[in-house]
Amino acid sequence: MPNWKKKKIKPSVDTDRGTFIRRATLDAWGVIPTPEEVKAFEADHSSQAYEKLVDRLLASPHYGERQARRWLDLARYADSGGFDNDETRPNLWRYRDYVVNAFNQDKPFNQFIQEQLAGDELWPERQEALIATGFLRSFPDNPNGRNLVQKKYQHTTDITDTVGKVFLGQTVECARCHNHKLDKISQKDYFALQAFFANTSVRDDIPAAIGAQEIAYKEAAAKYEAEIAPINAAKKALIDPVREQASKYLKERYDKDTLVSLNKPQSEWNAHDRWINNYYGPYVDDDRLAGYLQDTSTDKTAPDYNPKHVDLWKQYDKLRKQGREIATRLKPQGSLYLSAATELGHADAPPTFVYFGGIQERPLEEVQPAFPESITSEKPVIVPTATSSGRRTALANWITSEKNPLTARVFVNRVWEQYFARGIVDTVSDFGRAGGKPTHPELLDYLAAHFVKEGWSVKQLHRQILLSSVYRQSSAERDEEVRKLDPDNKLLALFPRKRLEAEQIRDSLLVAAGKLNDKQGGPGVFPPIPSNLVTGNSNTDGQPFWKTSADSADFYRRSLYIFNRRSVPYPLLQTFDLAGTQEVHSKRDVTTTPLQALTLYHSDIVFGLSQALAGRVISEGGKNEKAQLDRLYQILFARKPDKAERKLLQAYLNDQEKIIREKAISGTLAINQPTGLKDVNGVDPIRAAALVDLVHTVANSNEFAYRL
Repeated sequence: MPNWKKKKIKPSVDTDRGTFIRRATLDAWGVIPTPEEVKAFEADHSSQAYEKLVDRLLASPHYGERQARRWLDLARYADSGGFDNDETRPNLWRYRDYVVNAFNQDKPFNQFIQEQLAGDELWPERQEALIATGFLRSFPDNPNGRNLVQKKYQHTTDITDTVGKVFLGQTVECARCHNHKLDKISQKDYFALQAFFANTSVRDDIPAAIGAQEIAYKEAAAKYEAEIAPINAAKKALIDPVREQASKYLKERYDKDTLVSLNKPQSEWNAHDRWINNYYGPYVDDDRLAGYLQDTSTDKTAPDYNPKHVDLWKQYDKLRKQGREIATRLKPQGSLYLSAATELGHADAPPTFVYFGGIQERPLEEVQPAFPESITSEKPVIVPTATSSGRRTALANWITSEKNPLTARVFVNRVWEQYFARGIVDTVSDFGRAGGKPTHPELLDYLAAHFVKEGWSVKQLHRQILLSSVYRQSSAERDEEVRKLDPDNKLLALFPRKRLEAEQIRDSLLVAAGKLNDKQGGPGVFPPIPSNLVTGNSNTDGQPFWKTSADSADFYRRSLYIFNRRSVPYPLLQTFDLAGTQEVHSKRDVTTTPLQALTLYHSDIVFGLSQALAGRVISEGGKNEKAQLDRLYQILFARKPDKAERKLLQAYLNDQEKIIREKAISGTLAINQPTGLKDVNGVDPIRAAALVDLVHTVANSNEFAYRL
């Protein structure tokens, strides 16, 4: 029997249609609906009206964009590596686009997992499967580290912890240093799980198939390549005479354990050596070798000081600065390559050990790949290929097995949390003893079983929830008795109100203003940021970390497509609890701070969108002010203002007009006008300026920032 029946609580009544379509569109697409979409739904009195609405939402490309944003939170996706260098990863947008397309195509979730964990092993001939392994490649990284043995451990640790949280809902990382204090996960279990990734490397230089995006990049990069080529040739000419010494000098900066692998001839490399050299090789370029010239020409007291290098370094540094200026001016976003996980064409894997206290320098017993014993007694079936160990394939097959009790439950619980603000298990990435207890265990079991039965169809899962009676409920407050029986609304006696996520706020403002650029996919874009925000420059090519896009149309792309730089999050989004990118971000935080209100009120971006929305309201509402106010509310809230609201709006307009008129006459105030007006004839500029302020105020309201 449902818990609400035991407590004798009746569900809330259905919400009105306007509220429902706004709710469902925000949840499925991440943006508010248009007034025309609302009107069509309200006018549809057929018995299939809700089904038609939901099917339309799920069929739209916007569905994939919205669901991808949630998945990318889990994948700790970013377009840069993080740390002080925060080097650009020009290929990772392909993984973001893969995720969007996977949701839009309704790729079976079990295949979605398999591609991300082992696409390079299972389907090495398919570019899409290689791109999918960007899930593994998305870890933060500082390539300047000088202990590559430790770095390998850090990478495999990050991947292991991520897989445990995302797919199994287990805090396996707690068992890295000691047996898990709460769950039955031993240190041996942890490192046996890590052993599945022991042979995993990443590559960022795999040629991408030539398509429209690559052709466009080539065209955009042609002028840059032409100007930079003589600079690079001149730099190479300066480095070539000292290349051997510079290479030796750079290697000597690494720790002794790393040097064991770097100094071996390739014919003697084992699996561990291959990982170290694969990481080191792409790192070394002429600019890094030039560090030898710089270091040996600046300190006269140093034992390796060489006066002959003084002029060489000056010449090189001048060329490098010229190259950075060219890159800043001409280098486009994007690339001709893709990033992927790989095992470097070999099946042999380095050994994995249990480490005392998780300390990489203190190995204990060697372990083989194995699944956590607390979850299953099943043993992995590992079949190496000619080019890979087959370990990740074995793990992916087990994670997506119908026998695995966790994978489907963890995912359907995440989707439930997306719609109802809290999961059936509130701790969405922790199904262990420290996690929350399910409020409706039978429901969780049913949804998971049905999800698998329906072929792991994510769209069917979303459809099932969107069409449920619990999702259709009103969010209006209930009586005191209901609040006493269910103070936290765990039983969902009413629909939970939810503050919009950062991207939903910005993207909905773009929709409201009629500014949203629906272009999909491609490299990340750079809308303007406050001029006083110090962003720094890349240490590799000297380009600024944030270079505003040349095409102003990019300013209005969906937030999903804004370049996700770890060190410079887009300020407007960061204020509203943007997902962190350092590790799995399981659940969006919801804070309420004065800075959020101040951002919406003082942001030039938000005010500019308010001006555009005011222009839209005048154009679409006509000269009738009542019709203009109706249109404003229809756009923002999917309803018309009630009598009391209309009275307040009219009073605000009158008062604001008086204030603006007085200050305009005295010359103490610049008049802000609506933008995008189709016809300015008969528009009173003072009254129009008051309307801009009204629109700005209404767009800052709680009702806009919440999904009811």
